[in-house]
Amino acid sequence: MASKRNQANLEVAKRAPKPIVYEGKISDIFGENVFHQEVMREYLPSDAYKQVLETIETGTRLDRKVADQVASAMKDWALTKGATHYTHWFQPLTGSTAEKHDAFFKPIGPGKAIERFDGDLLVQQEPDASSFPNGGIRNTFEARGYTAWDPSSPAFVIGKTLCIPCVFISYTGESLDFKMPLLKALNAVEKAAVEVCQYFDKNVTKVNATLGWEQEYFLIDQAYFNARPDIMMTGRALFGQISAKSQQLDDHYFGTIPSRVTSFMREFETESIKLGIPVTTRHNEVAPNQFECAPIFEECNLANDHNQLLMDLMGKIAIKHDFRVLFHEKPFAGVNGSGKHNNWSLGTNTGVNLLAPGKNPKSNLQFLTFFVNTIKAIHDNADLLRASIASSTNDYRLGANEAPPAIISMFIGTYMSNLLDDLEKNIKAGKMTPEDKTELKLNIGKIPQILLDNTDRNRTSPIAFTGNKFEIRGVGSSANCGYAMFVMNTIMAKQLKEFKKAVDKRIDKGDGKDEAILKELQKLIKESKKIRFEGNGYGEAWVKEAAKRGLSNHKDTPRALEVWGEKWVSDLFEEMEVLSRRELLARQENEFENYVMKVQIESRIMNEISQNQILPATIEYQNKLLHNVKELKTLLGDKAGKAASESQLKIIDKIAFHLNNLIAINYEMLEARKVANKIEDYHKRAFAYCDTVKIHFDKIRYHADKLEWLVEDELWPLPKFSEILFTK
Repeated sequence: MASKRNQANLEVAKRAPKPIVYEGKISDIFGENVFHQEVMREYLPSDAYKQVLETIETGTRLDRKVADQVASAMKDWALTKGATHYTHWFQPLTGSTAEKHDAFFKPIGPGKAIERFDGDLLVQQEPDASSFPNGGIRNTFEARGYTAWDPSSPAFVIGKTLCIPCVFISYTGESLDFKMPLLKALNAVEKAAVEVCQYFDKNVTKVNATLGWEQEYFLIDQAYFNARPDIMMTGRALFGQISAKSQQLDDHYFGTIPSRVTSFMREFETESIKLGIPVTTRHNEVAPNQFECAPIFEECNLANDHNQLLMDLMGKIAIKHDFRVLFHEKPFAGVNGSGKHNNWSLGTNTGVNLLAPGKNPKSNLQFLTFFVNTIKAIHDNADLLRASIASSTNDYRLGANEAPPAIISMFIGTYMSNLLDDLEKNIKAGKMTPEDKTELKLNIGKIPQILLDNTDRNRTSPIAFTGNKFEIRGVGSSANCGYAMFVMNTIMAKQLKEFKKAVDKRIDKGDGKDEAILKELQKLIKESKKIRFEGNGYGEAWVKEAAKRGLSNHKDTPRALEVWGEKWVSDLFEEMEVLSRRELLARQENEFENYVMKVQIESRIMNEISQNQILPATIEYQNKLLHNVKELKTLLGDKAGKAASESQLKIIDKIAFHLNNLIAINYEMLEARKVANKIEDYHKRAFAYCDTVKIHFDKIRYHADKLEWLVEDELWPLPKFSEILFTK
């Protein structure tokens, strides 16, 4: 009987591209499955429509009558799309989305029924909160939790279901999701940014944080996925020797997209466009079978919802094309991993990107204000950003000479570095003369409107200024963008608030407005200078230099997560009204628990595959060689037979060496896991798993991969990288 691996190879050989399902103009179907503003205008009375827009713009609560009207309109529209059910679509702390479907159908008498959906069902529902991660906020017997409608993110229809984006909170009001703190952080940064914008333009009454994500991922054939229990259970290959040819020729990067992959991309892009997700970019990434897609930037909350929705879509559509999509940050050792770059900026209701230089000194001073304050916010809160991108899966990628290091630094380019250095040195400490002000305005006015090409990119930097936005490059491909984004917007809100207070104080003491702003910027430039780094973030020299500068280097998740328990952190988030200390500690507890469980699962699967697949296959091949040696000795005699089988005896010795070590280290890891599991505190257990269990992974893999090279190809049970990564 053929092995699972050989069966998989046979299945893959038969694959052909699926037919492309849509050939029309993409613009014709954009948003057709979304209950967006134009649809609302059509389905709602004008007064109700205006109130909904006001709710979206200002966050005011809808009264019950309008909520009923919106619910009825949503239902009527969804029925035209073939919907039979509705669901509150939310983002619990599992890292994925959640939904519970209910039918519109309601019996009203013998043999009679109607489609019903009212304001109460739209605005709030009560899913079971006990089985979602909560970090101790809820006990198992305390099941009640609530999902509440987020009007700022439009409802949409997938298949036969109307999906309503929602926040998820506990019975006592604490946040149990990623959306709620993000919405609060966006509100905080808007308020703080509008106040600072008033220095420059009184017409600014609203500021939106924007996000443009770039999603990297791997595709593997479903047959290989099914034949690799490690990939199936953890999202990554725990074993596997790098293929002789992998990415070293750089021939996959931006290369021709395989036809099967193109068919998959076309379908998920089409469905995305129907859901209003403006996906515009696709290309091959560096590693074989690695790809990337990206949309046009959007308002931050909506962009995050769209990323979560897209990941769901990709997973479902990949199966239709006999693929599995892998969002793990490092699914294959020896080739590049995957990230999700978060391009963040701030935009005003007057159409200005606050991180893009304008055409004159006034707008450039506004740009410099937000530019320098962003640097300062990240400088003061680098450990928080590091914690927001920490996960057991991202640990395999960060600092692996392919992704940003774990040290948080910023690359702003030579031009802006020189400009900030000049500002730091040249602003006068005392009262500025008219000549000083004129000279400064002339210098500031030289900032070009387009900065994108004024410097080379630095792909080794965790955070880079790319001309009109900051790119947070350390976010993992499987992560919810909301984590890094609620941190980024919270710390920016705090920094802008402190900046406004300091500038007003200078003005009260007699400085002119521009003079006060420039002097405060000079102070911030000096205080945040150590986080700016233009060099190679992969080099050992930077690790030493960063230590001299006093920058943190949290190389693993447990150490990165410790910051959430510090008092200054809870003071910050409570002041900005984003998360309470209780909520922060609950999230920290949940992250420690999640880390333990994921490392534990990987450890168990390593034990199982080593014992149940690698061991039997290796012994079978070893016996095959031993039988051949015995036959040679029988045929040629002991002396001649030994000489004739010398090479085989060497292989047998090597196999024995690696097999013995493989099994022995597996048992060591098993014992370490038993000890760690007795630790009740998840904080301490996470450190135990990191320092005493996970340290065995590379050792076990080393011996397993050596055996893969030694054992006969036909007998090796697991599909190899040379097969998995080169599927056409």
